[in-house]
Amino acid sequence: MNVGLFIPCYVDQFYPQVGIATLRLLESLGVRVVFPMEQTCCGQPMANSGFQRLSAGCDKNFIRNFANCDVVVGPSGSCVLHLKEHLHSDDQPEEAARLRNNVYELCEFLTDVLKVEQLPKARFPYRVGLHTSCHGQRGLRLSSMSERMEPKFSKPEQLLRLVDGLDLIQLTHPDECCGFGGTFCVFEEALSSKMGKDRVYDHVQHGAEVITGGDMSCLMQLEGVLHRQKSSVRVMHIAEILTAGN
Repeated sequence: MNVGLFIPCYVDQFYPQVGIATLRLLESLGVRVVFPMEQTCCGQPMANSGFQRLSAGCDKNFIRNFANCDVVVGPSGSCVLHLKEHLHSDDQPEEAARLRNNVYELCEFLTDVLKVEQLPKARFPYRVGLHTSCHGQRGLRLSSMSERMEPKFSKPEQLLRLVDGLDLIQLTHPDECCGFGGTFCVFEEALSSKMGKDRVYDHVQHGAEVITGGDMSCLMQLEGVLHRQKSSVRVMHIAEILTAGN
């Protein structure tokens, strides 16, 4: 299986260690990974702001870069959901459809495709709070939702429980939004800030030393709150934790 590694632009620019951890994790599990060097933004910022037509160039570039990949994996539920729902091409509709059906968020790929049941080298002896992002949960169905009467499940939690020494804390509101929401945090700054503070408080009051999740955009929001509060609590992408100790 030829797996293309898709790294979102904000990870590439601000959190490159997350991309490196994702690559290391996939390769440690025996996956042959290719990284197209000319990949760029998935187009989500334009589409979310009401300018879907301006993302056509991003779609074309994505299809050109990942055309030779059997599947595409990315460490971002938000970007992956955008691709699954909005990747289109007038010139290559069949290839766009194939890629839409074969792009996976990292945790989804590990649990559903690779069916990972052990991470023998992973060790992370800290109290960890899991932030469940809205796109990952409600869009990709990476975990159950409190507003629905359904059996509880969480693919990220399933993976974190494979890490030796990790103490996964229980939150009061496990699936509450962090307030980032892309351009929402710009246009609704006060509301976004309050939502971020509420999420941080939930983790801190339960003794979290590290807050993790599958979207660095959400974790960046929480990191900003923690920084302003001069908190010692860190944020780490789940890929960094799953490769800790290797």
